[in-house]
Amino acid sequence: MKFQGVLFFPVTPFTSDGSLDEERLGRHIEAGVAAGAGGVFVACGTGEFHALTSDEIERATRVAVETTAGRVPVLAAAGGPTPVARDQAARVERAGADGILLLPPYLVSAPQQGLLRYVAEVTAATSLPVIFYQRGTARLTESTAAELAALPNVIGLKDGIGDTERMHRIVRAVRAVPGAEDFQFFNGLPTAEMTAPAYRGIGVGLYSSAVFAFAPEIALAFHRALTGDDERAVSTLLDEFYGPLVQLRDEVQGYAVALVKAGVTLRGLDVGGVRAPLIDPTPEHVARLAKLIDHGLEVVRA
Repeated sequence: MKFQGVLFFPVTPFTSDGSLDEERLGRHIEAGVAAGAGGVFVACGTGEFHALTSDEIERATRVAVETTAGRVPVLAAAGGPTPVARDQAARVERAGADGILLLPPYLVSAPQQGLLRYVAEVTAATSLPVIFYQRGTARLTESTAAELAALPNVIGLKDGIGDTERMHRIVRAVRAVPGAEDFQFFNGLPTAEMTAPAYRGIGVGLYSSAVFAFAPEIALAFHRALTGDDERAVSTLLDEFYGPLVQLRDEVQGYAVALVKAGVTLRGLDVGGVRAPLIDPTPEHVARLAKLIDHGLEVVRA
């Protein structure tokens, strides 16, 4: 499975009573695929994986698979405690997904061999390709990453830590593993466009775009500028849209998800609020987000 283009991480819509809204999820995913997404990662970080039941993950995956109808790859999250992750992996496969984004437990500090054991035990529960998401306390050394790349089914590594030197060492170590030539690396930092130029420089060209969920026009314009080496356009978008967005995002913890849901609603599809422990943006912050979106659209349409 090879990815290209902008990777779409849809939000998870909820109804007024807080339950999963499958109909609006389908509409949200259809809009993203029609806009040009290179892949759909459903029920992952932006999709509030931390707040979903295993049944909801399975249902959301099925909606994504049915909506995309094979036009782009569909991946869904599995993670947390090993038995839970194994169950989720089996559910995601049963729902028809093309792969899994694996999120290990982040409240424990595990040794490197423990992380490898975790991945091996979860991947044994599925035949699907798996991308490992390192963040929090789940930090790989370059030697561990090389061992992980040699595991059956593991096809990629997504980085949510942001240590570019460490990630550069990992890329070089994995590239030296026989048979790992097609192993894929992803920038999984919040608002990844801000660090995309730096990651591209160390061989990590793929990234998750939360902005694509509510402003695909902006996300696609940035991706075209980045891959086309249009440094002026990249700089303009970073200065006038992404930078201010990150400033707003950092004012309240959890806004990396909550602002995205608010943005989707601002663009015409009411996807409801976020589940606890996250909180919804204040009216003032929503108004600032609306102005940012309008300005970003003006920039890319100029």
